[in-house]
Amino acid sequence: MVTWSNFLSQLFNGLALGALLALISSGLTIIYGTLGVLNLAHGAMFMLGGYAGYFAYQATGSFIVAVIAGTLSVGVIGVVMERLIIRHFYSRPPEDQLLVTFGLGICFVEIIRYFFSSLSKTVPPPSLFSGITSLGVMSYPTYRLAVVGIVTVALLVLFLVLYRTRLGMIVRAGIEDSVMVDSLGINVDRVFMIVFGIGAMAAGFAGIVNAPVVSLTPDIGEGILVQTFVVVVIGGVGSFPGAVLGGLIAGEIISITSMFNPGYAYIMLFAAMTLVLMLRPQGLMGTLGRE
Repeated sequence: MVTWSNFLSQLFNGLALGALLALISSGLTIIYGTLGVLNLAHGAMFMLGGYAGYFAYQATGSFIVAVIAGTLSVGVIGVVMERLIIRHFYSRPPEDQLLVTFGLGICFVEIIRYFFSSLSKTVPPPSLFSGITSLGVMSYPTYRLAVVGIVTVALLVLFLVLYRTRLGMIVRAGIEDSVMVDSLGINVDRVFMIVFGIGAMAAGFAGIVNAPVVSLTPDIGEGILVQTFVVVVIGGVGSFPGAVLGGLIAGEIISITSMFNPGYAYIMLFAAMTLVLMLRPQGLMGTLGRE
């Protein structure tokens, strides 16, 4: 039975899920928008962030240390991955990029399965955000409210770094004409490496922030990757604001549909994506590509 409190609770659930999807999708769309690479290992990076944070939490008992460890470790993995493998595929056909990132994602999953097994792992929320909060007509988990605020701050920082700094200017110029940027004495390869690392860090940060909400398993990145691609398509491939808008829309669709019939949640999500592709193929906030 649908009640007013249940409906509000699902709205908040959708907001928390949407904010998380927006952060993960922003990392994916940043990598594609700057490097032209659709990273199918992005879901595995989300999973790696959760497990790196879990390992740090088990060693220190500090959630803050877990968040830092989960974020930085995936950032380092992203940089190493870009330097050793991805950079050799920039000029290769898109299907080669998809295959190599898909293969890397499988390797990451199996490595985690080998060391941590397939059993689910949990990370408790910090004591500051434990328990529930009364919102008048309903009570709601405090940590889920905190997730919305934490992810909002992370998205704002990410936006400022990429669109209001010299780095963002160099990235956009490098994509349009890397030869010209090179002639100005700017190392475009190094900038691309940093951008790939930032995109990976966004996924890793989301992975550990989400760990107290959903238990960790080696396969957790698979479902989130599918949702992330739907978000990117709805918002517009390569558009940071589109990733945020698409994430919020997807989160509310999944949450509200689950209130009536969970089995139709993803059907409605893909229906929304299909509708967007029919009416606006470039996405809600995307633009037509150069190719």
